[in-house]
Amino acid sequence: MALIGDMNTLQVIRQADFGVYLDGGPQGDILLPRREMPKDEPCEDEDWLNVFVYLDSEDRIIATSRTPKIKVGEFASLKVVDINRVGLFLDWGLNKDLLLPHSEEKRPLQVGDYCVVYAYVDQRTQRITATARLDRYLDLTPANYTVGEEVDLLIVEPTDLGFKAIINGKHWGLIHKNEAFKFLRGGMQERGYIREIREDGLINLSLQPQGQALRDSLSEAILAKLDENNGRLPLSDKSPASEIADMFGVSKGNFKKAIGGLYKHGVIRILPDGIELV
Repeated sequence: MALIGDMNTLQVIRQADFGVYLDGGPQGDILLPRREMPKDEPCEDEDWLNVFVYLDSEDRIIATSRTPKIKVGEFASLKVVDINRVGLFLDWGLNKDLLLPHSEEKRPLQVGDYCVVYAYVDQRTQRITATARLDRYLDLTPANYTVGEEVDLLIVEPTDLGFKAIINGKHWGLIHKNEAFKFLRGGMQERGYIREIREDGLINLSLQPQGQALRDSLSEAILAKLDENNGRLPLSDKSPASEIADMFGVSKGNFKKAIGGLYKHGVIRILPDGIELV
């Protein structure tokens, strides 16, 4: 059975001048138009093809060999390319834009704006549809994380406390302002770490490894960078946080702890304008 809104492996059953037909099981024969056929693969009868299945502008089931920027059940940041009385239309990498109905907007958007959305199949129309109202699709399963665990983050929006982010496509988390040592904006994908799981279920996040793991990996990175630069770096405990983040991707506080440890072990000298190997 072909699943609408997902990648499917379907078999070619017959040829046509305008493309090939695939066996969609209960969905019937599904057209793969010639313009959507893979350029580097044969499409002969009985071949198996990996395709994305969706509805075209006339609500017919159709296939493409292209992988869209979002599939049903996923979250992604997409660009608004058109707006009319029905809703907003988002670029998801296919010829037919993805509809975000006005009723599913969370804030006013203009053409050119980006918005984090969730894709689902509308049960009434069977069309793939987007929503910016994400709460109903998150935190539906218990959070089974451990402190320090590495996770995938999708940054959604700034708040008074920091930045809201989606953890592994399943749960809400928060990056507090003091943990946001680098530039962040909605739609960015980052590697993150579980910093704290609160009793009320809220999850605090960090963009850096926690504890000894961070200190060890950062110390190794600092020594490697010193070796690359003839034993000297123009960074010290007095350097701006932005310069430290640009070079090592960590906060100034953690950088100071790492060079402090290297200094205590007699590995480096800390100078007014940098550090150097002993």
